[in-house]
Amino acid sequence: MKFMLKATAIAGLLALGACGGNADDRAADNIEAAAENQSDALEAQADAAKAAGNDQLHDSLEAQADNVEDRGDAAADKADDDDDARVEQQFKNTL
Repeated sequence: MKFMLKATAIAGLLALGACGGNADDRAADNIEAAAENQSDALEAQADAAKAAGNDQLHDSLEAQADNVEDRGDAAADKADDDDDARVEQQFKNTL
């Protein structure tokens, strides 16, 4: 039981530390960068599919790229608006 209380206290302190300073701004920048990288990779795959003559796959990959970018923007705004850097890890878990 003592271990659980200590672990909970430590987790709480880490959460507070993640929310302090400019951590939320850095997290928002990191989220946007990760989303951009993932989106660029999907767009490169879409271009390759288009070159191979697979328009359906191209359209699907383009839509996925747009979705990743939109989710990244929303998560970055959430991190910044909520002053919560933990949103970064939550977003990375969805990629």
